[in-house]
Amino acid sequence: MSATELAQAYYVAQTSLARRTADRVQALWRELDRRDLTGSWVDLVGPRVVEAVVAGQVAAASRADPYVESIVAAQGGRSDPAGALRAAMFAGRAADGRPLESLLYLPVITTKQGIAAGLSDTEALFRGLEQLLRMAATEVMDAGRTAAGASIAGNRMIRGYIRVVNPPACARCIILAGKEYGWNAGFQRHPRCDCVHMPALLVARGRHHAGAFDPKAYFNGLSRSEQDRVFTVAGARAIRDGASPTSVVNARRGMYTADAYGRKLRATREGATTRGAFYRQERARAIAAGQVPANIGRQFRTRTPRLLPESIYRLADSRDEAIRMLRRFGYIG
Repeated sequence: MSATELAQAYYVAQTSLARRTADRVQALWRELDRRDLTGSWVDLVGPRVVEAVVAGQVAAASRADPYVESIVAAQGGRSDPAGALRAAMFAGRAADGRPLESLLYLPVITTKQGIAAGLSDTEALFRGLEQLLRMAATEVMDAGRTAAGASIAGNRMIRGYIRVVNPPACARCIILAGKEYGWNAGFQRHPRCDCVHMPALLVARGRHHAGAFDPKAYFNGLSRSEQDRVFTVAGARAIRDGASPTSVVNARRGMYTADAYGRKLRATREGATTRGAFYRQERARAIAAGQVPANIGRQFRTRTPRLLPESIYRLADSRDEAIRMLRRFGYIG
């Protein structure tokens, strides 16, 4: 298979995993007690929903290294990973940095608000379920994307990646279709985004990869009605008149920040609690360095927030430093 075909097959596999996770979550949602939404969520449904999504995140992240290695081989290279990805470290948190428990409770709130607004129990529960399914699928896909980015950064053979857009796509993703990024560039995404990385051994940063990944070619392949729907009537007309898709559409950016290394960086509390793997790793590191006594136990306090991979790429001045930080913050073993 070509690199493009492998990227598309990887996308299909990840979306299938997200769909299975959503199916599991839907079955659990049916067990909510309409007479006690919060109580039945906290005591029965919620923990199992979180467990299902975490399992999906781990499974999605575990595919990152094999996917990256297959792309390298398809391009005639020899994989050179700095270490094996720790799939579990990409699970248990939402894409915005908050705990999954907090995010996945929101559909219960939505259901309650619907009932308070006059919806029937059935209608309100359906509205909450729709929100929950979107969240579950999105968090699984995002875990896979974040892990793929870390695997790319940790493999010295790879110079960057190409953004692969899978139709149907929104206007914001289409204008980034086929764009080439350096290995340390963050992957812009939004809820329900279908795009994936395609690792590249050679990359010209900022350039758009020709052919199937060209945004204008993608636009031209849509029907006129789809062009109008995706880009708006006025925007589609401007593109047909010669404007570039990028000039018509603005990509969005947007996450929890912490003060670290003299800068404001994206970080997560996942793994940084006294029971977390990052906490234990930092405590062992401090003990080994003689900074704290060996019997400090849970009195130990981490001094550095656990950075997200995107923050690591921003902060690192070199590939060696990025790999060291990925290892320091628990993303590479």
